[in-house]
Amino acid sequence: MNASRTPTEQRPPRMEALARLPVFLALEGKRAVVAGGSAAAAWKAELLSAAGAMVDIYADNPSEELLTLVALPPRGAVVLHRRRWEAADFSGAAIAVGDCVDEREAGLFAAAARAVHVPVNVIDKPAFCDFAFGSIVNRSPLVIGISTDGAAPVFAQAIRAKIESLIPQGFAQWAAAARRWRDKVKASGLSFAGRRRFWQIFTAFAVTHPNSDPAPSHLDHFLAQAKGEGAAVDSGSVVLVGAGPGNPELLTLRAVRALQAADVILIDDLVSSEILDFSRREAKKMLVGKTGHGPACKQDEINALMVSLAKAGKRVVRLKGGDPMIFGRGGEEVAACRAAGIPIEVVPGITAAQGVASRLAVSLTHRKHARRVQYVTGHAENGELPEDIDWKSLADASATTAIYMPLKTLGGLVAQAIAAGLDPATPAVAVARATRPDETILAAPIGELPARLTADAPSGPVLVLIGHVLAERGTASVEEWLGEKRSVGT
Repeated sequence: MNASRTPTEQRPPRMEALARLPVFLALEGKRAVVAGGSAAAAWKAELLSAAGAMVDIYADNPSEELLTLVALPPRGAVVLHRRRWEAADFSGAAIAVGDCVDEREAGLFAAAARAVHVPVNVIDKPAFCDFAFGSIVNRSPLVIGISTDGAAPVFAQAIRAKIESLIPQGFAQWAAAARRWRDKVKASGLSFAGRRRFWQIFTAFAVTHPNSDPAPSHLDHFLAQAKGEGAAVDSGSVVLVGAGPGNPELLTLRAVRALQAADVILIDDLVSSEILDFSRREAKKMLVGKTGHGPACKQDEINALMVSLAKAGKRVVRLKGGDPMIFGRGGEEVAACRAAGIPIEVVPGITAAQGVASRLAVSLTHRKHARRVQYVTGHAENGELPEDIDWKSLADASATTAIYMPLKTLGGLVAQAIAAGLDPATPAVAVARATRPDETILAAPIGELPARLTADAPSGPVLVLIGHVLAERGTASVEEWLGEKRSVGT
């Protein structure tokens, strides 16, 4: 029997080291100093003007690009002073940028700015910079900055191009509408939870209709919808979310939205830590997991905790490995919520069997080899081999069988299945930590697989596939499978 375990709060991981702190400066109406007449200086001056700064440029020989900018600034005024900069020019400035010809001039420029506490950037000379300009994706007021700390500017530009292709131009209009409507939403009489629900409705519409023009009718409709949900918005709820087999890229969009809206996330042991990177940072994370034949939280305790949190008005996400309704006790948790009158939703996840099939590039229902797929649990509630398995079904040569959690019981299961008629030469594979970078694959005829699994003793969740669909791999060895996998990355 499993040892008892109590739900424990998971402290969020510390922020990883940052090469640069991303900060967005408010420059509207503030003075900026730019030294140099080059095209590079003109580009930096254009950025400062676009941010609303009043830009003073000091240059003996201004370039054509700079003269054009002075005549047609994007936003803040740009004034050209046809002379070299002086120390007095930094007085009252909020920011300074210099295009300096050599290290000596760069040092003088940086020292003069810092003497009056003005943050300084010297173009292409990072040793003299207090801050750096990154690549920018502009959907103002939605602005995205990208930095590689100068290590790979071309890489940053490629990332910017990728993001540009993913974010519609229309997002700028919706971000501007959000700024216009924020005070009206605050004055609408909605509760805090109601206002958050308004912005969820707003966001869902903006993401799916990016090129629609935001109109007052949209504001009225979103407010009415949030108010129409009434007390339900302020009451708690539970969402069972399938985290998939482990790779965070296999999360569904719906799962990500649930994680980002959660107040509390109850986490299984089988959930990989990378999945939580998609969650709302402010959400409380609690480990309520069960480990195979190890410490485990009692299901009744998990149910009670889930219900009590929802009754306290929390949006609870119960995050489960794979799919919550496939050997995840999702049915028990749904029943507990319904009995307590708690609204509950289920977000499906990619099952472990699907994850394994994808990694092996094997069809579980190949028409030459399989007429059905069956999911079988490898252990009963007491941790032993279930007594009510249909052994004749397991021996069916036209079925593909996925066995969940079989690490301790596979030997007994295979022995009884062979006794019921399963051919011991049937192809089989055991996969531990499927879809994760450290996954392990063991392939062998099913009659030999239990011994191989015992000898290798892989850690983490294990799934076993049995069936002639695996014969489509031909004579490929497990080493060849792994070689193919590594050739396309993990």
